[in-house]
Amino acid sequence: MEPVVLGRLRRLLPAAPRPGCAPPSSRTARTGGPGAPRPRSDLYELLGVPSTATAAQIKTAYYEQSFRYHPDRNAGSAAAAARFAAISEAYRVLGSAALRRKYDRGLLSAEELRDAPRPSGRPPAAAAPPPPRSPAARPGPVPLPFDFDAFYRAHYGEQLQREQLLRARREQLRLRREEAATHGRLRALSDLSIGLFFFLGVAILYGLK
Repeated sequence: MEPVVLGRLRRLLPAAPRPGCAPPSSRTARTGGPGAPRPRSDLYELLGVPSTATAAQIKTAYYEQSFRYHPDRNAGSAAAAARFAAISEAYRVLGSAALRRKYDRGLLSAEELRDAPRPSGRPPAAAAPPPPRSPAARPGPVPLPFDFDAFYRAHYGEQLQREQLLRARREQLRLRREEAATHGRLRALSDLSIGLFFFLGVAILYGLK
């Protein structure tokens, strides 16, 4: 694909001046005139920027279009691949200040274009913002962590002790009630057993008579 793109850009470049002839001025190349070559805004139009665009505007336009027409995003599309190669070659010229000056003056040769560095095709990663600076702290003792247990004991110690005493008394009362109930059942069983033995003794004596 590189020979095809180079051929396209060579057609956009002006022909080398003949010996003894002065190269056309940039004003004549841009405004046109009798016998003037093709307007030299083709590479600018390819990137969608004016001929007066800044280097930052050219870079932004190139990265936007290279992202849109990148082969990874347009797998199998020959048109997208050709467009990506064309804007890459255009940025090789307009992205270099020296090559751009020669291109504007009509002095850029195909050899200089072939030796120009290739762009990466991917936008540079945005630098991480620096961490916010914390205000300078005065040197001093490091504060201890807050002790919630000590705070609770200092403010609610008496109430906590009263609640503990109440719980202990309730537990003792419950145990006494259970013990009294157990003794009551045992006494009832013993009384019932004595009455049953007495009744059996009376029945036996009555039967012997």
